[in-house]
Amino acid sequence: MTAAGAGSVAPASAVPALPTPELLREIEERYYTEADLLDDREFAAWLDLLEDDLVYWMPLVRNVQSRQTGETTRQGEDMAWFDEDKSTLAKRVAQLRTGMHWSEEPVSRVSRLVTNVRIVGTEPASGEVTVRSKLLLYQNRQEDEVNLFVGKRFDTWRRRADGSFGLARREIRLDQNVLLAKSLTVFF
Repeated sequence: MTAAGAGSVAPASAVPALPTPELLREIEERYYTEADLLDDREFAAWLDLLEDDLVYWMPLVRNVQSRQTGETTRQGEDMAWFDEDKSTLAKRVAQLRTGMHWSEEPVSRVSRLVTNVRIVGTEPASGEVTVRSKLLLYQNRQEDEVNLFVGKRFDTWRRRADGSFGLARREIRLDQNVLLAKSLTVFF
């Protein structure tokens, strides 16, 4: 995905010069911090990691023949599981915190595993870093309801004035086209 991105994803073969080990480690640490905040239900602190102009998008995945294109839906034109911004995510967090969200009462137990973190692009002028990662999300609800979400994320992190990185864009591509979960209350 390019910094200007709006849904364009850099192919895996378009690998730029290797980032510095320090930059890669800083980005990896951002992912691990984010996963811990979400797993621990520290949603207010997680929202602080998000940029005000955030694009948070999870397209639907379609089964297409190998000669066809369009495996995922198009942002702004087709249906999506999520097509949100920071304000809608904040509203979802507020709803969860009421204690009256039927699909999260009692709350789910969730663990996120983030792996294969790779920097695929940098834009020094804007301070943006484009990153691919893999995600395995385990969710357990009630006594016997288990959901597994597996997929890839294409993110843009932007360097802030204080030196930290804020999430400016996230595209989540699950590797399943039919979700068996009864609801999508988790954050990816």
